[in-house]
Amino acid sequence: MSALTSELPPAAVNAKLVALISSAAVVVGILLSGFVLNEPAPYEIYMAALIAIWALFGLRISRSVAPLLVLLVLFNIGGMISITQMSDLYETPMYIAVSLFLALTAVFFAAILEARPAFYSLIFRSWIVAAVVTSMLGIIGYFGLLPGSEIFTKYDRAAGAFQDPNVFGPFLALPGIYLLYLVLTGNPLKMMLYAVPLLVVLAGIFLSFSRGAWGLFAFAAILLTATLFLQSNSGKFRLRIALMSIAAVAVLVVAFIAILNIPGVADMLTERAQLTQDYDSARLGRFARHIIGFQVAAENPLGIGPLMFGLTYGEDTHNIWLKALLDYGWLGFVCWLIMVGWTIGGGFRILFRKRPWQPYLLCAYFVFLGHVALGTVIDTDHWRHFYLLIGLIWGAMALEKRHQLALKRAESRSSDRMVGVPGFDTIAS
Repeated sequence: MSALTSELPPAAVNAKLVALISSAAVVVGILLSGFVLNEPAPYEIYMAALIAIWALFGLRISRSVAPLLVLLVLFNIGGMISITQMSDLYETPMYIAVSLFLALTAVFFAAILEARPAFYSLIFRSWIVAAVVTSMLGIIGYFGLLPGSEIFTKYDRAAGAFQDPNVFGPFLALPGIYLLYLVLTGNPLKMMLYAVPLLVVLAGIFLSFSRGAWGLFAFAAILLTATLFLQSNSGKFRLRIALMSIAAVAVLVVAFIAILNIPGVADMLTERAQLTQDYDSARLGRFARHIIGFQVAAENPLGIGPLMFGLTYGEDTHNIWLKALLDYGWLGFVCWLIMVGWTIGGGFRILFRKRPWQPYLLCAYFVFLGHVALGTVIDTDHWRHFYLLIGLIWGAMALEKRHQLALKRAESRSSDRMVGVPGFDTIAS
């Protein structure tokens, strides 16, 4: 190996070393995203340093990614303007600083994926590892399998290495969907390699008792399975999808029945499975606060200040659209609306194109759609993995644009070479 290295040009050796270091750096960042017991979490500190270092050594924001940067920066400028409406700042400057940082992570991931599509595989596989580990912590904590493991639970629900089970559950959705994709389309001989971690992740989602996470995974799984079935022209592959879906449902039913026999699980499930909870439909419950919040937002175009709604009414908005209006003003709301719409529209436009990154886009896109729906009943503006989803989709959009430009250049060069060939001009005319 040393002899081979000595024969390579120094520039090639350095390029390989940089590629290895950058890959390892991205992997560590994704792994840290699954551990948020305290804030600021290690993820924030690490990613802030990583983005700064990457920017110094050549982070490139292309024209394809620049609109995302502009929209998210304007969104946070709306939050800064909203702060001016407050008589007491409380902790809002730090809140907006975190919002801006998370926005930059979305732009960062989109930019590095455009520059190096191989990062898709690293990100997804690292996310699976983080999901399996934090799911195991949640399972251990829920069943009290180790002394002190109750720190991995909250409200008698599995929370893994997260502060909130309602964030823990949705965090597991993308790795769960990608594992499902591998089960449905991968090598049958490796099925157990994908099925075992999938069951661990599904157990984590279930024990989080997050209705949003349950619906999110079911929604994305149905869309993914239907897309794979309809997109394929192979009768054999369609049969496999159908049989695997039936088998998966059977396994889940058996596991569901088994887990219901565990003391306490059935009672918690009965409580959480109700469509609305007391805090949803009470006189000043979640839905009543939504009505109040939109009335307040209509009267305050600059917003009322980050977190002020919760301080005033005793509970946060639990609606990302309302939060955008109140915490980031009308400017922030419009920018958020455009960003979400652009992500949905731009992602859908390229969703069914056969590209090396299409499997990753399919999974990220369907999970992102679920998060957008989930945002109507919960705040998602500080969910780290939500911004990663945005980066994954915008990275694919940027790659597609680059791919189309490369095709046009190739066609142009081909046409230029044909000029002067006998008969070509006559044919062309």
